[in-house]
Amino acid sequence: MTGYFVTATGTDIGKTYVSAALLRHWRREQRAIAALKPIMSGFDPNDVPGSDAGQLLLAMDAPMDIQGLNLISPWRFQAPLSPDMAAAREGKSIPYDKLVDTCRAVAGMMPEDGRLIIEGVGGVFVPLDDRHTVMDWMRDAAMPILLVAGSYLGTISHTLSALAAMQSRGLKPHAVILNESPVSPVPIAETAATLVRHWPGLAIHALKRNATADEVAGLAAAL
Repeated sequence: MTGYFVTATGTDIGKTYVSAALLRHWRREQRAIAALKPIMSGFDPNDVPGSDAGQLLLAMDAPMDIQGLNLISPWRFQAPLSPDMAAAREGKSIPYDKLVDTCRAVAGMMPEDGRLIIEGVGGVFVPLDDRHTVMDWMRDAAMPILLVAGSYLGTISHTLSALAAMQSRGLKPHAVILNESPVSPVPIAETAATLVRHWPGLAIHALKRNATADEVAGLAAAL
């Protein structure tokens, strides 16, 4: 089984866009695919297709019903806040051990040639409860990490900060994916080159907005 934990340098950077693009590619290859977006905040139950989990279900051509939603995203909260705060607004909390066990269980059920995406929430240090952040989740999930970054002004600092934070916890991304932002001050290749100069040896790939199937196939092959 090949699986990736998809995280990002912040919120609304493009985790779901990258995850859905890879899932569609693997589906075209007729591989067994699965995805988890275990935690969602800012979830609107009246717009399931527009949610992150809904987009992943669409990418997999999976049923958009309550059973499918519960499987892919068991912890859903309506407030657009960090997961710990959003859960607290509803008198709930996220059971961290169960979260990790759920990810491991799905990974363990995948066939050898299958592909799995686990999509995190927000950036690398988003709090999940009073003790754990996404950083802890990535460590305990023990899967190759894809760090999604943007190409907006400020992304170089944000990306290097995320890399340094991960390094401080003994984590290293399998690759950084530069997801083209709506407004990019320089060509995305220049941003990539600058990041590599400041972080030698960094595996970095670019994904354009509205990427073609061939462009996504190239990304998948490079991972």
